[in-house]
Amino acid sequence: MRDGVVLRADVYRPTTGGPWPVLLTRLPYGKNLPMLAALMDPVGKARRGFLVVVQDTRGRSASDGEWEPWTSEMDDGYDTVRWAAALPGSNGSVGMFGASYFGNTQWMAALAKPPELKAISPMVTWSEPDDGLFARGGAQELGITVPWSLTQGVDTLMRRHADDRMALGQALMALVGDLDAIANTTYWELPAGHHPVYERHGIAELGYERSRREPEWSASCRVAGRQAEVDLPSLNTGGWYDIFCQGTLDNYAAARAAGRPAKLIMGPWSHTGNATGYLGDVNFGMAASTELLGFRGRFADQELGWFRQWLTPDAESPQPELPPVLLFVMGTNQWREEQEWPLSRAVDTDLFLRAGDRLAFDAPEAGEEADAFTYDPADPVPTVGGALLMSNEFPPGPLDQARVEARPDVLVYTTDPLTEDLEVTGRVRAHLTAATDAPTTDWVVRLCDVDPGGVSRNVVDGIVRAVATPGEFTEQVVDLWSTSHVFRARHRLRVHVTSSSFPRWDRNLNTGEPSDQGTRSRPAHQSIAHDSARPSRIVLPVVPAPAKEQA
Repeated sequence: MRDGVVLRADVYRPTTGGPWPVLLTRLPYGKNLPMLAALMDPVGKARRGFLVVVQDTRGRSASDGEWEPWTSEMDDGYDTVRWAAALPGSNGSVGMFGASYFGNTQWMAALAKPPELKAISPMVTWSEPDDGLFARGGAQELGITVPWSLTQGVDTLMRRHADDRMALGQALMALVGDLDAIANTTYWELPAGHHPVYERHGIAELGYERSRREPEWSASCRVAGRQAEVDLPSLNTGGWYDIFCQGTLDNYAAARAAGRPAKLIMGPWSHTGNATGYLGDVNFGMAASTELLGFRGRFADQELGWFRQWLTPDAESPQPELPPVLLFVMGTNQWREEQEWPLSRAVDTDLFLRAGDRLAFDAPEAGEEADAFTYDPADPVPTVGGALLMSNEFPPGPLDQARVEARPDVLVYTTDPLTEDLEVTGRVRAHLTAATDAPTTDWVVRLCDVDPGGVSRNVVDGIVRAVATPGEFTEQVVDLWSTSHVFRARHRLRVHVTSSSFPRWDRNLNTGEPSDQGTRSRPAHQSIAHDSARPSRIVLPVVPAPAKEQA
């Protein structure tokens, strides 16, 4: 690298022919980790005629330097692209691939503009780090921050104690102990905004805490607002139940708005689960998997065909060109090709919270009394499913919400059974007229699909952290992110309103203390109004059904 630090990579070359286009990925998890090797499939890519480079990022595994998440990825990405393009056998054109952290290393390298970089294929990665990576709606993404930071700490401890096996064993046992106890102990430690576990082990954290201390540092992994600077084609792939779902959509939409040749694939997938078509407790069908893509062929083959188009434009690709947008519509469980995102034909439609736990498309009447509940940070609502990436005790996806809906601190509103299918494709938002007796509190809203048997499963949710004047009703807007879901005839829509989803998001202690100092908590008495003067509603992007042909 430009500062003299050596980063190490494995290079896979085809056995015949050449020169070859280069595919590069840069990751912090270990370039030889078996699970990731299967995902990256460098040997398979080399067999298809690509020179493949898999690099350990700075301070990780075989690479030298100090480990600081995100900080060096732009400069190191630029230097690595230029080095990879000059390798023996290279044709001088580089594409980058990979998911999550190594989806972001692509965007950072692209923003640095190495001239040899011709295309990127980021999968399940974010746009704005404060909208899914570090935080969401002002609340910390505690669910990913703690286990990710501890897991990455293993390599840090192995480097630190490389010459002292006794010290290494003790350090690893202590760290693993905190990982094993994460659901019952570690997630619960306070203050959440300056979590004791990182100092206890002397390890780097994901970045939430540093981004609060140094807001400008977040630019080291922020794509939002900069997509137009990347004058490259991008293939953006994400999942409806991925923790970075909205970021994938936002990156695509911004690139297209800037006139870039971007494409989008969105499946019914979580961050790490896309190969079977089964997620949570729903079987979306094998055609939903990356192995079939609705019988279009394996995603890996589609991606390589797309890379060949941009890295060897004179070569013929056996793969048909992908549409601008390929969406999996849940509920009907079908893939659908679109020309845009978001869909311009979607109509924002209000669905109102009503008295008697009802949810209705007609506006509320005067005199409907507000609903109330008590939120106690000592007994938060548990996280059950969703677009998340957490420790294994908290699986992602659509799951039965009975345990959540039975709690007294969760307000539940439900429509009558639908008489016909209702498609919701796009970004969902809730507008609550809410009051609390605390100086600050959280509002969590969740949209669910209730089947004819009464099983309620989560579709999308969101959170907003609010500063309040106690007792004053104000409008609180909660961003539930996006989905593509058909609520079938005879199903019902259901909305939860509560004040926590823990440990996905850190608990608001309701005291007003900064999150990096707060250790005391108090219950908050919450009110949700839904009368004609103070409506509360969820706004659904409803896609009209196609007009039926006349006989």
